[in-house]
Amino acid sequence: MNVILKLSIILVVGFIFGKFAKMLKLPNVSGYLIAGLFLGPSFFNFVSHEESESFEIISELTLSFIAFGIGSEFMLKDIVAMGKKIAIITLAEVVGAIAVVFSVMYFIFNQDLAFSMVIASMSAATAPAATIMVIRQYRAYGPVTKTILPVVALDDVFGIMAFGIALSVAKILVGNDGFSLLKIVGVPLIEIFGSLLLGLVLGIVLSILTKKSDPKDELQIKTLFFIGLSAGIAMLLGLSPLLTNIMMGATLANMRSYSNRSFSSVNDFVAIFYVLFFTLAGASLDLSILWGVGLVGAGYIIARASGKIIGAYFGAVATKAEPTVRKYLGFALLPQGGISIGLSVLVMQQLPQYSVEITTIIMASVLFYETLGPIFAKIAIHKSGEIDALPDFEEMFEPSTAH
Repeated sequence: MNVILKLSIILVVGFIFGKFAKMLKLPNVSGYLIAGLFLGPSFFNFVSHEESESFEIISELTLSFIAFGIGSEFMLKDIVAMGKKIAIITLAEVVGAIAVVFSVMYFIFNQDLAFSMVIASMSAATAPAATIMVIRQYRAYGPVTKTILPVVALDDVFGIMAFGIALSVAKILVGNDGFSLLKIVGVPLIEIFGSLLLGLVLGIVLSILTKKSDPKDELQIKTLFFIGLSAGIAMLLGLSPLLTNIMMGATLANMRSYSNRSFSSVNDFVAIFYVLFFTLAGASLDLSILWGVGLVGAGYIIARASGKIIGAYFGAVATKAEPTVRKYLGFALLPQGGISIGLSVLVMQQLPQYSVEITTIIMASVLFYETLGPIFAKIAIHKSGEIDALPDFEEMFEPSTAH
């Protein structure tokens, strides 16, 4: 079957399952993921593992679109007002996840130190795509929603840094590498700050090239070109496309008061990509993995959720955040996806002795959290009273000072 026909079928099946999910009061994204599960190797094998990998460009582009939209929330005025609060909450939920997962792996399941450090560091990152789709669908707005977007962006920065340090130390512990401060701290710092610098430069160029009088289609082409350029150059240089596009979006939002037109033009374009992205994500999951993870895998899944919820709670308490943020933020930070899978590939390359067990546990965790994570996110924003709090959801992706 040719690629165009197959993608068309994947698109319509995902769309139909999304409608069914909505009828059942579930997030649309849960329907897309379940559709993918049926289309993938777990059931009908309409989309094989090899084909899922060949469609990776769709995932890369979609994550770049999402990252660019997240960037619009990083207004300097808001960062000055909330920066410390967001940083503390994010650090608390990251440390909470890492500490609880490490303790469970090392002290309860008696895994060795190197293994426990690496898999604990992989628990930090949150996959923003599913949660943001739930926010979009339910037009959510309020203290919890406003906290989610910067936190999921910043915890990827902390997560990448934690993983880089853990991987370097683990390689020393197992004798694969010599001690090097540059490798332990320098490599993750280079990736993070290199990505931010690239995003800053491209954001400045994009803001110069966009004008308030630009027709919508011209503005859309410029913006989409720069999102693709940002992701492509980042991958070429070994940097993070996610962080690069977040920074580019933030730079544009702060330099142009009319930048909301750029963000809206992207939102108008990417709906099809969202359906394809989550349906293909579901197709890449394999239910048979669940049988291979055993108690250690189940322990990891429970420990990660517990660590994030507890950490987010104490971070919110420490910053005197609203009661709804204290109670429910952690439940919206559970989805785990692309970044963790990418990190497991690095483990495969640099710590092959742990690769099978770690990859299996991470894939099972992704299967669990990507399927149920959107439901937890809906519960969080519903309990917070933030569903349908924004009449026009597109404003969520407009900078708060851009009018």
